[in-house]
Amino acid sequence: MWADLAGIGRSAESGGYRRYAWTAADAECRAWFREQAEARGLVYEVDRNGNQWAWLGDPAAGDAVVTGSHLDSVPDGGAFDGPLGVVSSFAALDELRGRGVTFNRPVAVANFGDEEGARFGLACTGSRLTAGQLTREAAHALRDADGVRLAQAMEAAGHDPDAIGPDPERLGRIGAFVELHIEQGRALDLTRDRVGIASAIWPHGRWRFDFRGEANHAGTTRLADRRDPMLTYAETVLAARREAELAGAVATFGKVAVEPNGVNAIPSLVRGWLDSRAADQDALDTVVAAVEAAARERAQRDGVDLDVVRESFTPVVEFEHALRDELGKILGGAVPLLGTGAGHDAGILSGSIPTAMLFVRNPTGVSHSPAEFAAEDDCAAGVLALADVLEGLACR
Repeated sequence: MWADLAGIGRSAESGGYRRYAWTAADAECRAWFREQAEARGLVYEVDRNGNQWAWLGDPAAGDAVVTGSHLDSVPDGGAFDGPLGVVSSFAALDELRGRGVTFNRPVAVANFGDEEGARFGLACTGSRLTAGQLTREAAHALRDADGVRLAQAMEAAGHDPDAIGPDPERLGRIGAFVELHIEQGRALDLTRDRVGIASAIWPHGRWRFDFRGEANHAGTTRLADRRDPMLTYAETVLAARREAELAGAVATFGKVAVEPNGVNAIPSLVRGWLDSRAADQDALDTVVAAVEAAARERAQRDGVDLDVVRESFTPVVEFEHALRDELGKILGGAVPLLGTGAGHDAGILSGSIPTAMLFVRNPTGVSHSPAEFAAEDDCAAGVLALADVLEGLACR
């Protein structure tokens, strides 16, 4: 399975993956998922929001145990973020069938669409729509960098964009969702554990900063006469790092767009996206407020106008303690609990159904990069842990 996925959407230049939602690479990944489902005799379906499902047992029976993750990527992302969870889910089902267990609850593997938000700027679109955290109107308004609307991209890929929206009936049939994921940090490597259990997801969000100045000639405009938004943006980037350190949080400007984007032109617009995360809501609010205050102070000095728009936000997610504790018991009680600053479909769905997460050791801690890596024996340990969890939840 891993070899079959390896070449899909991979850049020959960077070695990273560009599997963006509703593109040709995404279609190949989706075709692979369907092939895996049908090869195992599972009932395959696509829901109204484009999420894929592979069912063992009757989907309508209720109280189902679902596992899975996503197959899309960030720009030049790594091979493991998302796909490891989907591949491990199919492998865990194979393991359980090999054990000859009897399933007392329906089991499904899911591939949630557009988890990374790389193309349309909003993470976990598929699960947000399903859980009613994103309206059809808001989803239809999303556009990619080329101005293509989400609805257009979905329709071009053969999916009905007018059908998207909340799916409480489907969620009502799910008793538990367990997502396996590569750890996006080095906590397990430091403790020499192969597998961990998620305790909570930090609150996090994305904010767009629009700095508007005045375009002019880079060679003939006196420094004193300039309204250069790049200066304001640069000060804001430094402020984000400074304020995050003070609060024990993280803050990153990882995406920027410049107009007119000429080497010999002072920009008229610099648009930067802030990603910030913290262990609690107060710390996150403190960081974002301080970054905006620093930006506005510098903007006034530079003669620059500033607009700040919160594009997405996810509050702290405490995974259901009963399910989390049950995973710990199934796995022997010695599995470490880890908090994480990364968002996941499990976090979005936690407001609607009981969810939990397993993490697999990442020896470098690198994520969202071609250097992302997990050793084969650690991945195998993750599969066995997931199989044990599914057996404990669905077969006893």
